[in-house]
Amino acid sequence: MTVHVATFYKLVPLAELAGLQRACKAAMVTHGVTGTILVTPEGINGTVAGPQAGLEAVLATLRSHPALHDLTWKLSIAPTTPFQRAKVKVKREVIPLGHPTTPDLAGAYVAPADWNALIANPRTITIDTRNDYEVKIGRFDHALNPQTRTFKELPGWLAENLPADRSTPIAMYCTGGIRCEKSTAYLRAQGYTDVYHLEGGILKYLEAVPASQSLWRGDCYVFDDRVAVDHQLQPATQYAICPQCNSAVNAADWRRNDITPCPQCRSKL
Repeated sequence: MTVHVATFYKLVPLAELAGLQRACKAAMVTHGVTGTILVTPEGINGTVAGPQAGLEAVLATLRSHPALHDLTWKLSIAPTTPFQRAKVKVKREVIPLGHPTTPDLAGAYVAPADWNALIANPRTITIDTRNDYEVKIGRFDHALNPQTRTFKELPGWLAENLPADRSTPIAMYCTGGIRCEKSTAYLRAQGYTDVYHLEGGILKYLEAVPASQSLWRGDCYVFDDRVAVDHQLQPATQYAICPQCNSAVNAADWRRNDITPCPQCRSKL
């Protein structure tokens, strides 16, 4: 059985959060959809899985909210459901940055087809806004890795490592688009003027750009039971997740050596 997986987000002021939460949870339960949706005053963020008709019903429920009428999503597939439960949570932020951001300040969208030219420009500083354990298994050519453990650490790294010239071209990317959209809004609030982010994130890039033309190297970490997907958005089955540090480690080696926790954590003990 093929399970369809939908990833989506939208930064937009939302009201009546409790009502939206109830409607989404009811639609998920009714149509056999699992996963997590975060409902917040600054927008929505979610990844859900199930039969295609079930996903369409849940997404139609979301689109029935006036602020989410044009919500879009990215689809991929999995051999089994990557989530065990249906969860809809009300939170303060779509993803915690620790700094208020205004969606209207977000940097310019760059379509996947135009991304290669932007990051190949030697003047452009390309920044991976994901956490270090995500970056380790895949990244774009020449991208900087801030080596953060959580998204909240990113503003501190930016303050210490970006050039003083606030007209420097800066390109940011993440898995699905939400972290880089918040990051570019934060940078523009700090006075940087030439800021861009990859529209739809890595997942949309992998869907739209053929592997023969791609500047992506490795696999893409995802926050569900698939662990990671390859350039064809198929589950990369060689990985297992360390429950201590969230690193994706070689599943066969880990089982063979019976190492708990993973080699990286063990080296720090």
